[in-house]
Amino acid sequence: MNRPPFLLTGFILSLLILLNGLCVLAQPFTKADIARWQKQAKQVTITRDTWGVPHIYGKTDADVVFGLLFTQCEDDFGRLEDNYITSTGRLAEVEGESAVYHDLRARLFLDSTQAIAIYKKSPLWMKQLLDAFADGSNYYLYTHPEVKPALITRFQPWMPLMFSEGSIGGNISVVPLERLKAFYEQRKATSWHTGAPVDVYERESIGSNGFAIAPSKSATKNALLLINPHTSFYFRSEVHMVSQAGLNAYGAVTWGQFFIYQGFNENCGWMHTTSYADSMDEYLETIEKKGNALYYRHGKDLKPVRTQAVRIPYKTAGGMRYKDFTMYFTQHGPIAGEKEGKWLAIDMMNTPLNALSQSYLRTKATGYDSFKEVMKLNGNASNNTIFADKNGTIAYWHGNFMPRRNPKFDWEKPVDGSDPATDWQGLHGIDEIVQVRNPASGWIQNCNATPFTVAGASSPDKSKYPVYMAPDAQNYRGINAARVLASKKLFTLDTLIAAANDPHLAAFDELIPALLSAYQSVAGEPANQSADLAEAIRVLRAWDRSYGVSSVGQTLAIYWGEAIQRLARSRAAGDQRFDNLGLTAYTISSTSAQEKVTALATVLTELTRDFGRWKTPWGDVNRYQRLTGKVQETYNDQQPSISVGFTSSAWGSLAAFAAKTYPGTKKRYGSVGNSFVAVVEFGKRVKARSVVTGGQSSRPGTKHFTDQAPLYCEGKFKDVLFYPEDIQRHVEKTYHPGE
Repeated sequence: MNRPPFLLTGFILSLLILLNGLCVLAQPFTKADIARWQKQAKQVTITRDTWGVPHIYGKTDADVVFGLLFTQCEDDFGRLEDNYITSTGRLAEVEGESAVYHDLRARLFLDSTQAIAIYKKSPLWMKQLLDAFADGSNYYLYTHPEVKPALITRFQPWMPLMFSEGSIGGNISVVPLERLKAFYEQRKATSWHTGAPVDVYERESIGSNGFAIAPSKSATKNALLLINPHTSFYFRSEVHMVSQAGLNAYGAVTWGQFFIYQGFNENCGWMHTTSYADSMDEYLETIEKKGNALYYRHGKDLKPVRTQAVRIPYKTAGGMRYKDFTMYFTQHGPIAGEKEGKWLAIDMMNTPLNALSQSYLRTKATGYDSFKEVMKLNGNASNNTIFADKNGTIAYWHGNFMPRRNPKFDWEKPVDGSDPATDWQGLHGIDEIVQVRNPASGWIQNCNATPFTVAGASSPDKSKYPVYMAPDAQNYRGINAARVLASKKLFTLDTLIAAANDPHLAAFDELIPALLSAYQSVAGEPANQSADLAEAIRVLRAWDRSYGVSSVGQTLAIYWGEAIQRLARSRAAGDQRFDNLGLTAYTISSTSAQEKVTALATVLTELTRDFGRWKTPWGDVNRYQRLTGKVQETYNDQQPSISVGFTSSAWGSLAAFAAKTYPGTKKRYGSVGNSFVAVVEFGKRVKARSVVTGGQSSRPGTKHFTDQAPLYCEGKFKDVLFYPEDIQRHVEKTYHPGE
């Protein structure tokens, strides 16, 4: 590849930085390192309760972080390492050439050089936590020489600054890799869309539900909180962090991070749901070339395009190979594609220190005012927040990092980067974003849907906010949650659990009547005279549209719903995007009566072929199975599994369990949905219950590999052990790291 001299110089500099970074990662442990780790380990006490949950105690917060990372490595080193391989843009070194553009995307938005610089400038308290992160991870590797990392043999304190929200992919995951590849390799323009309609079935199962109940609707007059993230299974672990410096937080921690992402302390609790609030923008840049230099137009000015050379290593059968790229940047951000002859720059939040500080500091909040003060860091770009505290306050914020923009532009589309009027005008303050506090309805819910229904009649007024603040559509979970919370006068922890597990599948309130009407209109046709078809229609007519392991109606409805939606999507325009409700409406309108009935007849044939009868209960089809504990799990119909009643949240299931078949299987196995789930009551003493997908450990054959799976599959919860006296009654073992 020929480069002008200034690019060649940049390439050499980048290569030196890369090689230096690799050397840093490969540094051996020194005697001074080991002595320091052993000293700190003695200051940390880990108590595993009878569910294997680690309760980590230390004098300082840094001591607790050291212990937390040690326990995370004990429970699932593979996932912890995988997250940092991904976030540091080194996935291709493990997975090969197919991951090169995944790594390039990571390097475009944040690289190790920037993270190291941020680490060096961090305040002392943050440096101590970052050092403890690295030390706890490395001490685990030192004390467990039998563990063979896939790539990272030494963790560095700057690594958590490579992702800092708790959502590992963060905003960059929405940047299409196909478009990135087309620009940087083939130099061909592609549109934002890749040609395939958005798969709502898959997307909707990766979301979350959060409920907050005010004292006015609580039987004990204490505020209640439901924490129900929907993620890939085993995405987070359950932990308890306690220091003598005021830290006492319980909840879910993403592998490799050192803060409670969704959880509570003795004063308050917080739940994050994925937000579609517009916190990032695409800019169409007008590029001009003068000699060997590139410029972009901004108003009357021509500004130089910043370039940076990068070398991406990737694994092959013959050893490591490399691909060299020149990355491009404007004031709006990195170039990540091309459209209609113009380059696409992406502007998004890039304040890792603020984001990480906010994520950690909120775990020590003492109530609403304290929590809100931390939110002023504006370091959360991808989440909404549902909040409750011991004073009875419940609250909701839709997003957090929110750029201030000129409302005359359509921010759902790329805007003209050459027009200075499209530049961000700072950030909206915390009091300006969409929110609600102590609504008269007495409840708050968010299920990744519009914020304008979060509290019934007490919801925020849509007309008071710019469109870009909340473009989120309604979905069936949002409809179901609002119905459930509005219909009950008083809640307890038990009835809040029941609400979280409400079995109604609201999507079929529209889909099934459409099918029944279609059948009635074509029943007289010879092709529709099958006795099995008539009986299946009777089953669906009698079905209460709720999930359950014994439900045949659910099996028929979901298989038919999937089949008819596939047909509808095949007719949609390549760039047509559907929200949850929109897909249902389009499915009904774009398929004929006969097609709806024929799809059901085909389902009966397929079920009979796969299971020997079409009258197959949903629990025979929909299964939980964990065999290996690996990041990429395998499934086998011949191995034991557990029936699960709840299903994909695309149908309105509040408890989410997205399952599919795999090579060689007829049954469906879940991999996405409910993960760590908890209910919390904030009284004089915190009361809480929780459950995780399978268990605390990732190692097959160990006690805590699937010990929580039976509870999880039945929608049941265990008691959370929060206070020392409760923990001491349920101790499995107590130790210092490394013992």
